[in-house]
Amino acid sequence: MELLQLTFTFFALSLAGLGLLLLWLEARHRLEPSSPLKLKFEAWSVSISPGRYCVEGFVTINNPHGQMEVFVPELRAKPRLLASESLKNITLTTRVEPRHPDEESRADDYWFAYIVKGHKSTQAKISIWIEGEQLEQRLDSLWVDIHWVNYGPFGRLKKREGLLVPLKHPAPVQPQDAKWREGDHCYVLAVPTHLLGVLDNVETILRHYAGAVLQPGDILTIAESPLAVMQGRYKHPSEIVPSALARTLCRVFHPTSSLATACGLQSLINSVGPARVLMAWLLGALLKLAAIKGGFYRLAGPQARLIDDVTGSTPPYDQTIVMGPEDPEKVVQLMAAALGHGVAVVDVNDLGRVKILAASRGCDLKLLERALKPNPAGNANERTPLVVVRPRS
Repeated sequence: MELLQLTFTFFALSLAGLGLLLLWLEARHRLEPSSPLKLKFEAWSVSISPGRYCVEGFVTINNPHGQMEVFVPELRAKPRLLASESLKNITLTTRVEPRHPDEESRADDYWFAYIVKGHKSTQAKISIWIEGEQLEQRLDSLWVDIHWVNYGPFGRLKKREGLLVPLKHPAPVQPQDAKWREGDHCYVLAVPTHLLGVLDNVETILRHYAGAVLQPGDILTIAESPLAVMQGRYKHPSEIVPSALARTLCRVFHPTSSLATACGLQSLINSVGPARVLMAWLLGALLKLAAIKGGFYRLAGPQARLIDDVTGSTPPYDQTIVMGPEDPEKVVQLMAAALGHGVAVVDVNDLGRVKILAASRGCDLKLLERALKPNPAGNANERTPLVVVRPRS
């Protein structure tokens, strides 16, 4: 009887200790120093003249906090060209022009330390000139990194956010030129697009590139990573501060997993919280002892499987950590209503693994799995994030 009481006391104390640990982890995570400022990329444009491209756009910095005032002492733009060949003899010139609502901009465009008050915002205009020979044949895209500093009660935080500006767009596929592949009781068409980014609208992309070939009964699929990229769900690793929990637990994952690095696992922790990640790992380990695999990923939530760590995506996103898309169920229903065709968000790889994250009402899921198993979109740099699946009558 005494042994039973001791055992019960031990387990009660262990559970209480675990509970306190989880509460401490969550409290520490939520109280980490952070800035309320949000940077958003507004409309960007590209104008082309012989031997010259001019790329212009705005970034807006908003402070949603009602009381905290935050300094922005630095902001600069660092462009990087992506091309099909050497960038020799191509020059880049960059200008950052402050557009503060209550301050005159200096003639030399010097970015002086500016205070973004509560519920206020400011802007900057970014202008980039590209000069050289045969630009239209050589250039593909422009990646712009915005390096800026937030300074306030939380300390001094260096921030880095990037966007992609496409400089080349493939022609939409036309019915007479479409190269359909025969599948298992279906036909499949991989649809090329330009390299996608936050400046793209999902409906516009689907309609522009696939609209001409769609017929009644077709299902249009979009890969989960390009959708997430269009939603802005990517971060440079320098934006992520790994916790002791992330640095410790990442070591137990397979080296090929996107959770095997401290920043990759911290991205999941930032999404679902440290308590859930730790409990998923503890219970997953117990399930593995009982020969039940995959427990961690089921308990940690869908983002655990969808995170793409560095090198997991098409350049230039191979330098970032890409999360899974936000609310794919809502996306497919909206897109299906707008296009009048079935729409699905999918995650497919070269190993024949097909995961349908979301599909609009009426989609034949078994047909999609058969059609996508050979991975018609490819896992390399094919730039075919859209695939049309047509049932074979």
